[in-house]
Amino acid sequence: MPPPSDIVKVAIQWPGAYPKLMEIDQKKPLSAIIKEVSDGWSIIQNHEELALQYAEGSGFYITEKNRNEIKNGAILRLTASPTHTAQQLHDRVQSSSMDVKLEALKDLAKFSRDITFAQEFINLDGIYLLTQMVESGNERYQKLQKIMKPCFGEMLSYTLTAFVELMDHGIVSWDTFSVTFIKKIASYVNKSALDVSILQRSLAILESMVLNSHDLYQKVAQEITIGQLIPHLQGTDQEIQTYTIAVINALFLKAPDDKRQEMANILAQKQLRSIILTHVIRAQRTINNEMAHQLYVFQVLTFNLLEDRMMTKMDPQDQAQRDIIFELRRIAFDVEPDQNTLGGSIEKRKSMYTRDYKKLGFTNNVNPALDFTHTPPGMLALDNMLYFAKHHQDAYIRIVLENSSREDKHECPFGRSSIELTKMLCEILKVGELPSETCNDFHPMFFTHDRAFEEFFCICIQLLNKTWKEMRATSEDFNKVMQVVKEQIMRALTNKPSSLDQFKSRLQNLSYTEILKIRQSERMNQEDFQSRPILELKEKIQPEILELIKQQRLNRLVEGTCFRKLNSRRRQDKFWYCRLSPNHKVLHYGDLEESPQGEVPHDNLQDKLPVADIKAILTGKDCPHMKEKGALKQNKEVLELAFSIMYESNCQLNFIAPDKHEYCIWTDGLNALLGKEMISDQTRTDMDTLLSMEIKLRLLDLENIQIPDAPPPIPKEPSNYDFVYDCN
Repeated sequence: MPPPSDIVKVAIQWPGAYPKLMEIDQKKPLSAIIKEVSDGWSIIQNHEELALQYAEGSGFYITEKNRNEIKNGAILRLTASPTHTAQQLHDRVQSSSMDVKLEALKDLAKFSRDITFAQEFINLDGIYLLTQMVESGNERYQKLQKIMKPCFGEMLSYTLTAFVELMDHGIVSWDTFSVTFIKKIASYVNKSALDVSILQRSLAILESMVLNSHDLYQKVAQEITIGQLIPHLQGTDQEIQTYTIAVINALFLKAPDDKRQEMANILAQKQLRSIILTHVIRAQRTINNEMAHQLYVFQVLTFNLLEDRMMTKMDPQDQAQRDIIFELRRIAFDVEPDQNTLGGSIEKRKSMYTRDYKKLGFTNNVNPALDFTHTPPGMLALDNMLYFAKHHQDAYIRIVLENSSREDKHECPFGRSSIELTKMLCEILKVGELPSETCNDFHPMFFTHDRAFEEFFCICIQLLNKTWKEMRATSEDFNKVMQVVKEQIMRALTNKPSSLDQFKSRLQNLSYTEILKIRQSERMNQEDFQSRPILELKEKIQPEILELIKQQRLNRLVEGTCFRKLNSRRRQDKFWYCRLSPNHKVLHYGDLEESPQGEVPHDNLQDKLPVADIKAILTGKDCPHMKEKGALKQNKEVLELAFSIMYESNCQLNFIAPDKHEYCIWTDGLNALLGKEMISDQTRTDMDTLLSMEIKLRLLDLENIQIPDAPPPIPKEPSNYDFVYDCN
């Protein structure tokens, strides 16, 4: 008799018959199980043409590879095999009857999500069949379009949906498609008043083409212009806007280095930034995660245009570059360079230049060009300085003259400060780095100005000068000032200001004094209360706080989380949901068509995993889905968000958390379920915060009372105990 772990109890359905309750022996071949089931119903059909699939939820076929995922209580269906179904649908989509064809395409779009079916359909040249249907738009399609336009749109929509689902499995290379097919898809994007679903699929196909094939990028770029995409951004459908920005990002990302600036100029001419600000950021009440991600990618790609200047060293012999430094001197001191050539010795003129360059705060007073030979920030720092001098001239002159009138050790060197600040801003905005696959950290204020980085610099250089004065800094304090300025900038960015003016206002409230208060408050939370009585109190309270954190984690798991399915093609429109049952006994999970607006009921999640079956929790690079061949190109962000649940017979449930917070919540909650220690960074932060708050509450009555480091000494015993209290 097989061991209990090899037996799975399921219900199996067959059309027209009562469901059967069966015990499946996982050690038996799947074909033998199918034969046993079909014989039990006396089905005449050859059992080799039959297969098992899930009756609910995903509806995926059960194969030898995934059969270990079957859970006790699963409801299965005996149905036609993937090979047989694929052949039937292959024939039906070529039917002369429009009704038959439409129903076949609907079924094909649904079945194509299953990789087992997809492989069989592709083996029948199914992809070629669909592309031919799109390319030719055969005469029947053309006639149907004229007399039954809604039906035509529905048919084309399901054709493109099936194509997208089949291609999403990564079985067929994108390089195999013809120019005719690309032109046809591009024509659907260029048409106005087109069915929304057709437009969505067409944009998704173009994005995948650009991201997955260099040759197709060239062809798509010839067919689609930014001007043709902009009208889709000016609508009200956020999903269409998201797909449109995704295509623009893909074209931007894959453009050759020598064409990228040219494309940026086109985007500027078409006022794309302003359109996104008006019709997307400000027009939408809420920005969904996918839109936020695409806006983040656009922001990163825009700032990455600065990389070339950031990594370009200044050539001290280049007269045009040296003229920029002369211009900085001219604006600051209202002098013309040629005036110094009228009379006076060469040595005197050099002395005047050296004096002025020293006032401008350059490290190399004799030849300031040498200050810009380090990369980063290279020439980008000089570009920022010139922009500040020309567009904020009064502020520039005030900073230079104000510092040149101070004592040498107290002056804030404008040149050195600008160079270090530019380098810092590049680090904060990660200029030159590729966008993360999972990040959605975009800043609305960077969409409010065509020269956002330069304006950002202008605000921050004035902040630096202000902070320098508040700190009464000297040249020895330069690095300390830069650290404070970075903290001010990072704290101001945290609130995602909607405009540069709002960012500036936020900085006004983050003076050096305020930063000291914040630091002191945080230090009290982390470092103060280190006396022995307080430490003993902490030790006593800690188990209560830990139990509170544990309950919060479990409550969050009960609410559940929507996870994304990521793959090498970076399509991020597939979702699944997982949540813990209220009794903490079972994990419920299942696929979703779209991102949910709230909690997903347990009844809508067909798959179950008993908590008792969980063997281990793996994280990061130890996860199976981070090791699979052909898996997502791992970057640091994705690895930090990955975790897996291992259960019976080496099966696993793989996760990629939406963000670091959800990762901590889930790994903590799962470890709590298994009786293990919660070790995430979030647990440590929550513990410190709650512990500090609880101690402060308990010590309120002792405010302004000095707590001794040690308990008072116990007095000596009396010489005798012959004493009594006399009431008289």
